[in-house]
Amino acid sequence: MNRKHKIGKTKVNEFIWGWIFILPTMLGLIILNIYPMLQTIYQSFFKTGDFGKGNVFVGLANYKKVFGDTEVWQALWNTVKYAIVEVPLSIIIALILAAFLNRNIKGKSFFRTVFFLPMVVAPAAIAMVWKWLYNSQFGLLNNVLNTKVNWVSDSKIAIYSIAMIGVWSVIGYNVVLFMAALLEVPREYYEAASLDGATGIKQFFHITLPMISPTLFFVVVTRVIASLQVFDLIYMIIDYNNPALKKTQSLVYLFYTYSFTQGNKGYGATVIVILLVFIMILTVLQLIGQKKWVHYN
Repeated sequence: MNRKHKIGKTKVNEFIWGWIFILPTMLGLIILNIYPMLQTIYQSFFKTGDFGKGNVFVGLANYKKVFGDTEVWQALWNTVKYAIVEVPLSIIIALILAAFLNRNIKGKSFFRTVFFLPMVVAPAAIAMVWKWLYNSQFGLLNNVLNTKVNWVSDSKIAIYSIAMIGVWSVIGYNVVLFMAALLEVPREYYEAASLDGATGIKQFFHITLPMISPTLFFVVVTRVIASLQVFDLIYMIIDYNNPALKKTQSLVYLFYTYSFTQGNKGYGATVIVILLVFIMILTVLQLIGQKKWVHYN
C-alpha cells in the first residue's frame, strides 16, 4: 500500500514540476503569439474608427476588398518571388558549405564563425552595408563589375537583389543545422560505399541526402515560412520614394503600411490573415509531400 502511495505521489510531483517547467514557454506562446494572432483575425472584421477608436464591424467587407485589390496581389507575387530565390539558394549553398566544413580541413572553426556572422549582425547594419554595395553611382558591385546597374531602384531586378541579401543573411544558420545533421551520419556507410566503388557524388545523393532529409525538411519548412514574412530588409533597403517600391513591397510590408502609416488597422489585419492562410496551405502541402522523400531513421 505504501509503495503504491509513493508511486502515485511521484507521478503527481512529476506532473506538477512538468507544468512548472513548461509554464513560462506556454505563457510566452499565448501572450506573444496566440493572443495577437486571434486579435488580428478579430480586427480583420472591423473598419478602424476615427483616431483609431470606435471600430465599426463590417463583416467580410475587408476580405471582399482584398480579393479585388491589385496592390495586395502584387505584394503577394513579390513575396513569392523573394521566397523562390531565397529559399532554394540559401539551402543549396548551405548544404555545399556544410559538406565542405564537415571534412578535416584547417581553419574549420574560423570558417564556421565567418559563415555564421551574418546571423548575429543587426539588420540595420546589414542594410547599410548592402545599400552601399548596391549603390548605382559609387557602389562596390558596379565598380568591380564595371556596370551601371540600378540594383535596388530598377523594378525588374530590385526584389531579386533584396533576395540575395536574404540568402547571404541566413546561410550561416542553415550551415550550422546541416553540419549537426552530417555529424550524425555513420562513417561506416561512406566506407562501405567507397568499397563498392561509389563516387563522392553518388554517396552524397544516396547516403548523405537521405540521412539528413529530416533536417533538410525542417530547414525547408522554416525557411519558406520566414521568407514569406520578409519585412525588415525591404523596409530598410527600399525608401518610400523608390520607383521600385510597388514591385518589391511584401505582404507584411503592405500590412505595415495600411496599419501604421495609413491607420487602417482592420484592412491591414485582413492582409496579414490572407498571408497566414497562404502559409498554412503551403505548410500542409509540405507536410503531405514529405512522406515521399523524408526518411526517418
